[in-house]
Amino acid sequence: MKKIAIIGSGMMGSALAFPARENGHEVRLVGTPLDRDIITACKQTNRHPKFDRAFPEGVQYYQFEDWKQAVEGVDFVIGGVSSFGVDWFLDNVLSELSPTIPVLSVTKGLINLENGDLISYPEYWKRALAEKGIRREICAIGGPCTSYELVAHDQTEVAFCGYETKIIKMMKEAMQTSYYHISTTNDVEGLESAVALKNGYALAVAMTIGLVNRDLGPDAGLHYNSQAAAFYQAVKEMRYLLEMQGASRDCENIGIGDLYVTVYGGRTRKVGILLGEGKTYQEAMEILAGVTLESLVVSRRVYKAVCRKAELGKADMSLFPMLKHAADVLDNGKDAHLPWEEFTFDQTT
Repeated sequence: MKKIAIIGSGMMGSALAFPARENGHEVRLVGTPLDRDIITACKQTNRHPKFDRAFPEGVQYYQFEDWKQAVEGVDFVIGGVSSFGVDWFLDNVLSELSPTIPVLSVTKGLINLENGDLISYPEYWKRALAEKGIRREICAIGGPCTSYELVAHDQTEVAFCGYETKIIKMMKEAMQTSYYHISTTNDVEGLESAVALKNGYALAVAMTIGLVNRDLGPDAGLHYNSQAAAFYQAVKEMRYLLEMQGASRDCENIGIGDLYVTVYGGRTRKVGILLGEGKTYQEAMEILAGVTLESLVVSRRVYKAVCRKAELGKADMSLFPMLKHAADVLDNGKDAHLPWEEFTFDQTT
């Protein structure tokens, strides 16, 4: 039996308590300062407010002020914060946690540097900690997985990445179940790039669903031609970007799977549909008040990075019409109708 602490009791961090505890491990779920009500509810009901299934018996709950007690003697920590909590997690947990305790992060996203490079959160944390004299490698989870379906025990395929093979294999052994299937890779930047990039592109694909509602009427039903066309373009642009990131083909494929599930079952779908229906960015944000929308952060950062690469002559902006369109819809008030003709190609001679 292993001891596992999960810091961050949002939906994905909390969902991982299910396979961990069902495998017989001691699981300690710790809330951030923003999760106080969640942890209180868990203590009272043994159920996360967003889930329709109780936690397995034996999960222990901690408010954040007790996090150091929660990590005593653990085999590893799972970081369950959103991308908006990256710096908070760095300053309040990673900088204080013993470097001997391995960390597995569920946080998806990328940081754009001044030279146009995009780095993963594990790399960002590693560099920031090194400046403090702390050496730490951070593992991460990537792949098509929605939290509520993991809780429901739907068959799920993800990957764990990290540079220390022994550690990621230990984590896999602790977490894999009959419904939670885990690949392993040392390609940290490739996997983390793949599962982050899909957020921005899922936003654009989801716009087509709202556009059908707007152009053909709310009773038109689901139409798949436009979704498929946008999906094709999203995959094409993601592949260009992942080539720039040096991602392996397997990590590329995981990113495409993650794009699929995000289009059909995530928060990004909601904002994309609203934009497609003709809502402004501000109107969409007001409707979805309180919903964490990491896809918008990724879209802006990736677009800014590609623009910078293009300025330096290291990228061709004409290869990224969908990325540019998403950025224009978000920040320049452009209508959501996609630039379809820019997605076509001519390979005739």
